[in-house]
Amino acid sequence: MSAGSYYEPIDEYRYKPTPHAGGAWDADEQHFSPLGGLVVHAIDRHLAGRPDSALVPSRISFDILGRLALDECEIRVETVRPGRTIELVEAVVLIAGRPVVRGRVWFLAAGDTAPVAGGAPEPLTPPDALAPWPMSSLWPGGYIASLDARPVTPPCPGRATVWVTSGLDLVAGQPASPLASYVALVDTANGIAVRQPPTEWMFPNVDLTIHLYRRPEGPWTGLDTSVVFGPTGQGVTSTVLHDIHGPVGQAQQMLTVRRMGKS
Repeated sequence: MSAGSYYEPIDEYRYKPTPHAGGAWDADEQHFSPLGGLVVHAIDRHLAGRPDSALVPSRISFDILGRLALDECEIRVETVRPGRTIELVEAVVLIAGRPVVRGRVWFLAAGDTAPVAGGAPEPLTPPDALAPWPMSSLWPGGYIASLDARPVTPPCPGRATVWVTSGLDLVAGQPASPLASYVALVDTANGIAVRQPPTEWMFPNVDLTIHLYRRPEGPWTGLDTSVVFGPTGQGVTSTVLHDIHGPVGQAQQMLTVRRMGKS
């Protein structure tokens, strides 16, 4: 087992999670954050070797279909809609032969729109100027323990702005793209601005959708996050995404909210 990665490759399509990928809600499950990065990594490998493309990733979406056991997973990727200006690629994650995640990436043609660019929020205070926050005091699991988290301001119920990074590789022995490494941290957003104690209430997300207006760069992922709980068991975690150069897009997570112990 590699001590420095979230996954180890088994073959071209299969990966074994290490304890660093352990979930916050259940130690026997994978935290979705590194698994989301792994899906992007698998899509990168699917697209590798083809002629250079002028397409850039613009929307990355994941639907979580079932329990993410901390076990070997297989990722199958196909190009659903090829094209020179718009392309859609889909990946399916299987554990024990059962689909548990479906991910899709829309790629759009790149172009020079710098003269009309605008409307993004202000950059965040850089992480180097901030003190670490021990997220493991709030959440268990190997993934949370692997993070370096630095709040811009003290987190409060339903609101937090936090930088996160990790010193671990995504996949042992396989270089990951800046995009895959960045996405591998985005799902952390649902754990930084908790509205209620996670020992009393459950609020796992069942999806994650990322919209980008520029390609993010690492090694830090900035999460400017707000969480809303509705009155009928639903919630939404909304995040403005940043890298060290400024804002890059937005993320949304749909939550199922229920009192701990309730099904």
